[in-house]
Amino acid sequence: MAMRYDEYASLDAVAMAALVRKGDVTPAELLECAIARAEAVNGRLNAIVYKGYDDARQAAAKVDRNAPFAGVPFLIKDLYCDVAGWPMSNGSRFFRDYVSREDSEWVRRCRKAGLVIMGKSNTPEYGITGTTEGAFLGPCRSPFGENRIAGGSSGGSASAVAAGIVPMGHATDGLGSIRIPAACNGLVGLKVTRCRNPMDWNSPVTDLSVGHVVSVSVRDTAAMLDAVSGPVP
Repeated sequence: MAMRYDEYASLDAVAMAALVRKGDVTPAELLECAIARAEAVNGRLNAIVYKGYDDARQAAAKVDRNAPFAGVPFLIKDLYCDVAGWPMSNGSRFFRDYVSREDSEWVRRCRKAGLVIMGKSNTPEYGITGTTEGAFLGPCRSPFGENRIAGGSSGGSASAVAAGIVPMGHATDGLGSIRIPAACNGLVGLKVTRCRNPMDWNSPVTDLSVGHVVSVSVRDTAAMLDAVSGPVP
């Protein structure tokens, strides 16, 4: 029997992966719960700006069940992070026609960790502002109220996590872009040490920026750091 959404929503990423390893749930079941939730709430939140559901379904069928986050649905922030074959707008009209040719090192490590990437999350133009209200991708709202901001610049991921679409989402932080949306949405948001995790593009605040996640639990944030950290030349 397919997993019910109330069961899905009660789990953090570590717990989801544990169920996959035990054979109690499949990556496909987790993904379909995430997609159904996204379709139900994203119209008012605008947290997800690119839907890669078909690619995600193919990836879910090939997940390594022993990976630390086996089968966990995940979103990539649409800012300086390449997913092969997907657009990367950086929140700007200037990049509206840009399509990534290959996965970034961050994305490769996410896939190796068992995460199933299902889409891209909203961000303001070039990730500069502390709110996610860019002219190109449009405003992202908090699931706690449509009159509330989601924070920025990782507001799309934070809104999606707080809304129960995914338990954890990609986020980056130069001047508060993990911590601000985590605070706005009641999530865990850690700005890690510079160069602890891979960053593939030069950003406007390149000497300050780091990549990590916003999540529903401290253990998800810690386990993700264990899974993907390591320098890039």
